[in-house]
Amino acid sequence: MKIFYAVQATGNGHLSRASQLYPHLQKMGDVDIFVSGNNSHIDVPFPIRYKSKGLSLHYSKCGGLNYWDIIKNTKPISIIKEASDLPIKNYDIIINDFDCITALACKLQKKNSVQFGHQASFQSKQTPRPNKKNMLGEFVLKNFAKSTNYVGLHFQSYDDYIFSPVIKEEMMHQEVKDQKHVTVYLPAFQEDCLKDTFKQLPDIHFHWFLSSVKNSYTEGNITYFPIFQKLFNESLLSCHGLITGGGFETPSEALYLGKKLMSIPIKDHYEQECNAAALQKMGVTVLDSIDETFTTKIAHWYNENRADINIQANNIQETLQYIVDTYPYKKAQPFEEQLMFI
Repeated sequence: MKIFYAVQATGNGHLSRASQLYPHLQKMGDVDIFVSGNNSHIDVPFPIRYKSKGLSLHYSKCGGLNYWDIIKNTKPISIIKEASDLPIKNYDIIINDFDCITALACKLQKKNSVQFGHQASFQSKQTPRPNKKNMLGEFVLKNFAKSTNYVGLHFQSYDDYIFSPVIKEEMMHQEVKDQKHVTVYLPAFQEDCLKDTFKQLPDIHFHWFLSSVKNSYTEGNITYFPIFQKLFNESLLSCHGLITGGGFETPSEALYLGKKLMSIPIKDHYEQECNAAALQKMGVTVLDSIDETFTTKIAHWYNENRADINIQANNIQETLQYIVDTYPYKKAQPFEEQLMFI
C-alpha cells in the first residue's frame, strides 16, 4: 500500500505529531510525506519527499496575526499549479493534516482523501466553540482542506470519529517532577512584550522558549531557550506549570502530564479561540488578552491549587487502523458538490 501523508508546517504541532505517526505508517505501507508551510522550528526524523511554502501564518509583535504578511506571502497561482502537479494519483491512501494544496489536488485529480488531525474535529457540531462564533473562521475550518472523510483529534472525544491527542512517546515514559519553574511557549509574542512582566515576579523562575534565541542563557529569573524539542521536553516534564497559546499539541501534553496550564489564544485566531473554549470548560485558566493585570494573574495561577484535569494518550495503531478501515474508496461524494477555500 502506498500512502501519501500531507503535513501542514504553519507551526510545530503538526510536524511533531507526524514524527510520532511515521513509524506506525511505515508498518502499513510505503510512505511519502509532503510538508506545506514554512513556520516550523523543529527538526523532523523522517524523509520529506515533497515540500512547498504553501500557506503560512505570520504573527504581529505581541500576540496577534499579521494579515498583511499572510496575504503578501500567499501566491494563489503557485498553489493551483502545485496542486495540479502533485502526483497523488500514484497513491492508495491520501492522509491530509489540514493542507489546502493536497485538498485542491484531490479535487482537481478526483481522488479521495481523509483529513486527519485536530482541525478535522471541527466538522462536528459537538466540538466546543466560543460563545461568539466567527462565520469566516467556521468556513475556513470546514473548507480549507476539504476531504471525503474525517478523523479528528481533540482534548476529549466529542464525537464518534474524534480520538485522543497524540502524545510524544518520549513524554510518556519519563518521570514527571515539579521543580517549580514555569515553562513559557508563546510563539506569537516577541521578547519585548513580556520580559518586564516576568521580571516583576522574581520569586518565579521562567523557562522561556523563543525562536530568536540561539543558545540558552539566564538573566535574573528568566532562562531563555532556543526552540529545541529535547530542551522543551525536559522543561515541561519538570515544570510547575505551562503558559502557552491556544494550540492543541502543547496543551495536550501538559494536561497529559498533569501540569498546571494557562492558555492565551492568539488574537483573531478562531481555531485557537475554539481550543480555549474547550480548555476553559475543562477548568483550565484562559486569558483573552494580556494587560496591566497579567502579573497578578500569573501569581494567582501559580499559587492556586491545581485543577485535577487529565487526558488520555492516543492509541496510534488503533487510530490509523480506523483510518484504513473507513477510508472512502467507494464512498466519495461528487467533487463538484464540494466547496474549496483558497
